[in-house]
Parts: sequence; C-alpha cells; structure tokens
Amino acid sequence: MLENEPDYSSINRFISFLNLIFVGKIIQMSDILTKTMGSTLRTGKEVLLKAFRLMATAKTLAEKYEANKEITAKYVHATSRGHEAIQLAVGLQLKPQDWVSPYYRDDSILLGIGMTPYDLMLQVFAKKDDPFSGGRTYYSHPSLKRDDMPKIPHQSSATGMQAIPTTGIAMGIQYKEKTGIAEDYKGENPVVVCSLGDASCTEGEVSEAFQMAALKQFPIVYLVQDNGWDISANAAETRAQDITHYAQGFKGIEVRTIDGSDFDLSFQTVQEVFEIVRKERRPFIIHAKVPLLGHHTSGVRKEWYRDDLEEAATRDPYPKLKEIIRELEGEADVINIEAEVRKLVDEDYEKALNAEDPIPSSVTDFIFAPTPVTEEKGEREPAGKKKTVMVDSALFAVREIMSQHPEALLYGQDVGGRLGGVFREAATLAQTFGDDRVFNTPIQEAFIIGSTVGMSAVGLKPFVEVQFADYIWPGLNQLFTEVSRSNYLSNGKWPVSCVIRVPIGAYGSGGPYHSSSVESVLANIRGIKVVYPSTGADLKGLMKAAFYDPNPVVILEHKGLYWSKIAGTEGAMSIEPDEDYIIPIGKARIVQEASDSAIEKGESCVVITYGRGVYWTLEAAKQYEGRVEILDLRSINPLDMEAIYTSVEKHGKVLLVTEESVEASFTLGLAGRIQRDCFTHLDAPIGLVGAIDTPAIPLNSILEAELLPNADKVKTGLDNLLNY
Repeated sequence: MLENEPDYSSINRFISFLNLIFVGKIIQMSDILTKTMGSTLRTGKEVLLKAFRLMATAKTLAEKYEANKEITAKYVHATSRGHEAIQLAVGLQLKPQDWVSPYYRDDSILLGIGMTPYDLMLQVFAKKDDPFSGGRTYYSHPSLKRDDMPKIPHQSSATGMQAIPTTGIAMGIQYKEKTGIAEDYKGENPVVVCSLGDASCTEGEVSEAFQMAALKQFPIVYLVQDNGWDISANAAETRAQDITHYAQGFKGIEVRTIDGSDFDLSFQTVQEVFEIVRKERRPFIIHAKVPLLGHHTSGVRKEWYRDDLEEAATRDPYPKLKEIIRELEGEADVINIEAEVRKLVDEDYEKALNAEDPIPSSVTDFIFAPTPVTEEKGEREPAGKKKTVMVDSALFAVREIMSQHPEALLYGQDVGGRLGGVFREAATLAQTFGDDRVFNTPIQEAFIIGSTVGMSAVGLKPFVEVQFADYIWPGLNQLFTEVSRSNYLSNGKWPVSCVIRVPIGAYGSGGPYHSSSVESVLANIRGIKVVYPSTGADLKGLMKAAFYDPNPVVILEHKGLYWSKIAGTEGAMSIEPDEDYIIPIGKARIVQEASDSAIEKGESCVVITYGRGVYWTLEAAKQYEGRVEILDLRSINPLDMEAIYTSVEKHGKVLLVTEESVEASFTLGLAGRIQRDCFTHLDAPIGLVGAIDTPAIPLNSILEAELLPNADKVKTGLDNLLNY
C-alpha cells in the first residue's frame, strides 16, 4: 500500500456492511459492528439505563403474572417477553405529537411512552380506573389521549385490523399538512407507528393498508415483530415469505430488517427511521426478528406445543442489555435496579388487585357520544324553490358542508373528478374542492370504512362511499371490529365521526350484486347509527345531522329514489331545504295521517315503513282513504320508539313494510318489539310485507318483480289487517 493511500479493504468492508442493512438480510448486527468499527454501542448511557429499568419492569411484570396465574389469568393477557428491546426502542422515542397503535403483546411500548405498572395492571384486572377502557377490554389493548404522551386510538384483538385505522391516521396527517390546517411542530412532524406481528401480515386488510401507504406516501412506520409463530402454527406452515420479501411488492415502502433483541441496534434503527419520516414524510417497515419467550396468551401456554423454547431463550434481549449495564455501571447497580423494580411491581400489583371494580350501571356508558343535533331546525320548504331530485339534495348538502368546514373531505371508488360517482352523487365536488379533498380510492371497501377511524382521530370529518350495498361485506370487519366499538371500548375517548354513504336497494334489474338490502345486518352492529331517508329533504337534513354527529353514521340511499324515475316515487323529489335545515337522527316522520273519524270508529291502521316502502304504501293506501297512517322511520338505529308506540296505541292495527326479505330481518325484530311492548293495544296480529326470502335478487326483470314487494302486495296486507 502506498503512503497516505486509503485503506480500501476497510472501506470495502464498511460498504459491504451498509449493503447488508439496505438489502434487509437478517444479520447479527452486534457481531458485524464489532469487526468493522470496533464497538457496538452507539446509544447513550442515560438511555441504556432507562431502557434496562423498563425492560426489567416488563420482565418482572410477566413473572409476576405467571407466579400468580390463578388470579391474573381470570382475564386473558399476553406479555412482551422476548420483544422488549425493539418495543422500548420505539416507545422511548415517540413524542406527544406522535401516534402509535400497539397490539396485544406490546406492554413494553406502553412502558416506554410512560405508562406505569399500576396503569397496566389496572387493565389486567379489568378495574374501573383502567386508563384505557375502564375495565372493558383486554390487557395491552390500549387507547390513550393524554397531552404529554403519543396518542393511541382504540386497539382491538383482531390481529392485523389495526393496520387500516392507523394508516388512516397517517392519511389524515398528510391531508392536514397538504391543505395547510396542520399544527406547527417546528419541524418535528408527527410519526405514526403501527405495530404488527409478522403472522398478521398475511391478512388482506394489512395489504390494503400497505397499498395505500405506498401509493400515497404516508408518514407511517409499520413495526413488524417477527417471532416465527402464529399461535401453535409456525412461520414455515403459514407464510410463504417474511415481510421483508412480501414488502418488495409495494413500491415506495422502505424496509429495515434487524435483530430486534439487540436494544442498541433497535434504538439506532428506530432513531434513523423516525428522523427520515419526520423530514421526508414517507412510509417504512421495520422488520424486527425477536424470540417469543412468553406464552401466546395466559390461556394458550407455550409448553403445550413449542419445541423451540431452549433456542428462543438464547436470544433473550434481557441478559444482553443486562450485561451492557453491568459493564457500564457495575454489578451493584444492576442488583439495585432489579430490586427497585421488583418492589415497585409488587406494590403496584397489590394496589391494582384491590382497586375498585366498575359499577354495574356503567355498562351502558359510552355507547354513543352525545350529539349536538337534538331538534329539527331550518326551513324544510323555502318559498320560491322548485323540487329537486333526491341525489342532488345530497350533493348540495355535502357541498354546503365542505364549503364551511375544511376538515370535511370525501373519498371512495370513482367519486373523483372524472366521474363524480357512478350515480353522479359527487358530481362537480372534486372540481370545486380539489383532488386533495375529493379523491378516488382503490377497490378497498375495508380501507374506505376502516380509515375513518384514523381520520376522525386526527380531527377530520370524512364522507366515504361504498359504491353499492352489496359491496359493503368486505368492509364489515372494520365497521364492526374497529369503527363501531371505538367509543365504547376507549371509554369515550375516541368516538369515530364519519359518514358512510351506501346506495342500496333493487332498481332496474341490477341483479344479485347491485340490488341487495343490508339494513338488518347493519342494525345488529351496536355503536353505529343507520339512517334510511325516503325524500330529498330528509336526505339533506340527515346528511347534515350525520356530519355534526360525533358517531359513525351509515346513510342508506335508495338508488331507485335518486331520480324518481320509477312510477309512484315522484314524492322522493322535494323542495330543497335551506342551508340550515337539519333533522335529528332517530326521529320518524308522519307521511300521511288517518282521519279522526276513522280512528274513532276503529277503522284505521298504521303502516310503519322506510325507504321505497313509503311509496308502495302511498299507492296502496289510495284504496283506503282516511284509514291509513304512514310512519316513515327515517332512522333504523336509533329507532323512534316513542313515535312507533304512539301510532300503535292510536290505531291498534299495524302493518310493517320493508324491501328486505321477511324472515330473520330487522322488520321482524321490530314486530317483536311492538308485540312485546304494546300487546294490550293491538286489535289484530301485526302484518308484515317484504320480499320473498331468497339468497339473491335475480337479474331477470320478471323474477325481480316477483320477489320484491309492490303496491298490490301492500294492498293485500292492508285488506287482511283492516278486515281482521
């Protein structure tokens, strides 16, 4: 080698080392660093000491739970044993403006952000003061909204389901930054972290989240903790590849694969990735290889099926970090820290075990967040206006809302500027408000619905659209698991404020995949509101109420009423209400009253219906002038039971009309409620007219007509009822 010539062999070794990082191969980073740089330690002593204390805390918690499993296993829990290093590396670097979605094995993340053992054990015992859910959900299923800590929206047990709501948070943050309504964090822009197990990444909804993050370049880090196990199934049985290889199909997501049991390496990797994301606003995956040292859960024990426990123990992060602290501080300090942690855990355990339980009456708290819309306001029929088709009434409502509220936006399939919705229900909105506020999504019903959780959490008010009711099924997992339960299971901290628009119903031979009615399924999802207007005025008023409601609202919009092209549905056209018009959700409307004389003679009845059923009933009721009251529910959940009971008691005879099939339906359930609560007022069996009970609606128009209700079928129902 010539004098002053660079040592190319050393440089080449270092370049090779960097290449190993970037290609994402699983490597023993501490060994490589020792050979190339002479030292593995790059994290400061203060951080290492804090991490060791917290790692000791996590380990001691797990040991305490196991030693007292007869008590602690009353409610299912899992712990972070084996995962502590990577989790603490994340938790210790999150800032109050950040967002994190831990999953059920992430108690070390929670310790890292500042939660105490007492906080966590209040949840393991399902106590009243559990800071996450008030005793409603499992250990390490957090939800947190504290000013001095990163924010955590509601976390469910459904593995992988957190990917979509958390990606929705990142989407919301990006939207706020693009539109100039984001908070100023002086360059320390928020990072969103979504924690996943590698096994959960086989879920289709994780793929939907990755697709959107890659497509839109959201500021999110997916922390994938890979311990090689599902429950009793190992990776070789269930995964064709780990996330490093899988992620290569998502262009624009950068991946770091590391030994997640090495705290120093984990901390440095997380620090680097966070700094990039705060500055460059793009997505990453940190793939951390970790051992699973604890049980899958307290109810599924490792010794039942594991044959790799001895090997896993050799990768325990605790002795690795303990040895570093021993070298830095000495044996005495290690002993003192462990003793202090044991004392704290023991004290907090006794305190949490004896803490107050929830009171029974609290079981109904936080089903819905209180809505500010409690009465009808504004002018329903302003003078001098012409009637408007129903679809335009909705369009005008959204336009007025978006003009007043920069936090409002609209997205879904084909709602963007080129088409404005397949029913033109979003026509001109993209041109008016821009592509950042009105935009198309991929064909991802789960993402469309589930992302509203994150969008709402960051303070936005999304309108989203499922193109047809038949397409809502892929989104039901998110609607049921995440959207509907967020307020209740977070103890009121995270209501999901969103409006989900769903064109519904049979019209014009739509066939089996564009004609279904789904209200019975939706009515059984507690925690969402479901409305079903029959006129343009009601659609506009309810759209406004849905927007201002802090809860998730599904609006079912009958596509056969959109333009009133079906004979007999002209009444769906209405004078457009003024801009201030609003209708409380859960208030029925009397469409037509019976005469006093018919009521007095006992010759009247009430028809309770909604949607297109209003128009079949109006046509049939022409044969019984003065004898038929029509009550339009307008809302499926909550129901206006006061109006229903008042009408039943007034008339004594009730006919229910629905477009759904009769059996096992929402309407049949309503009949049961009426019979249960109003039996002494009934003068005849409750009548029910609905569709024929078939698996699907046929394409052929003759078969479609045979299956659906119509005015003649309603007339027959009225004949039977009034002549009883």
